[in-house]
Amino acid sequence: MPVVIVENDKSKWDDVTGAVYHFPKNYRSKLEEGDQAIYYKARIRDKIYASKRPYSGPHYFAKARIGKIYADRRNDDGASFALIKNYTPFESPVPFKVGRKYLETVIGDRPVNYWRNSVRPISQIDYGVILSRAKLLDFSSDSAAPDRVDDFKSYYEGSESTYFGTRYERRKDLRAQAIAIHGLDCKACGFNFERAYGEHAKNFVHVHHVVPISKFDGVQAVDPETDLVTLCANCHAVVHRKRDVTLSVDELKGMLRGRWIIDSGCVM
Repeated sequence: MPVVIVENDKSKWDDVTGAVYHFPKNYRSKLEEGDQAIYYKARIRDKIYASKRPYSGPHYFAKARIGKIYADRRNDDGASFALIKNYTPFESPVPFKVGRKYLETVIGDRPVNYWRNSVRPISQIDYGVILSRAKLLDFSSDSAAPDRVDDFKSYYEGSESTYFGTRYERRKDLRAQAIAIHGLDCKACGFNFERAYGEHAKNFVHVHHVVPISKFDGVQAVDPETDLVTLCANCHAVVHRKRDVTLSVDELKGMLRGRWIIDSGCVM
C-alpha cells in the first residue's frame, strides 16, 4: 500500500531527505519494504525555514520507495530507520488540496487528527492523483555529496590513480544509510566522536567502502549494509596508509595495540 511520509522543518528524528526516514515504533506496522511513498511537508511554523522551502503551505515534494527497515540500535525506544530508494523530487511542490478538496482521502471525523500522523497509508487512487499533479525531476544521488571529511585513497602500483571507494563514501544517501545501519561507533576500535568530544562532534564519523572500487567490473550497486562500514578518522587513515594496499577491517582490528577508553569524561 502506498504511504505518505511526513518530513518536518524541525524534528528530533534523524531524517536525511531521500536517504533515510527515522520514525517511532507506533508507525512500524504502517511501513513495509517495497511500499511506494510520497514525501509531505506541513505548513511552515517558523519563518527561519522560509528560505529552505519552495512553498510555505502543506505540500508534497517527492516520491520514493521504502527500502530495508532497521531497528535504531542507538536507543531502546523502539524507533526504526527506513532506507529510501528511488528518490525523485518534484519540479515544484504539489499543494495538499485543490480548492477545498484534499488530494488525500481523509479518514475519521476530525481532519485535524488525520494530518497529525507522520506516516499515512493512502489508496492507490490517491497516490495516482498526487503524482498526476507532479512533474518529476531528473535526480542523481551522486550530485548530493557531503563535505570531504573522509577523503582517503589508495592506489594500485603501476596503475592510474584510482580512488578506493571515495565516490561512494561521499554520496549523501549511501553515507546516511550506512550510519543508520552501522551506527556511529568505529567498527574497528569502538571510538565514538560524540562521547569523546561532546555535542560539537555529534553524528560525525567516516564511512569506508570495504571493497576497492578498482576491483569492480564497471559501475555496480552498493549495499550500505555489506559494502560500507563506519570508522573513526584514525582507523580510516590507517586502512589507506599504504599506497598499494587497502586493509580490511579485520586486518585493521588485528593491528590494534590499544583502544580508546571513554570513562567519566576522560578519553585515554
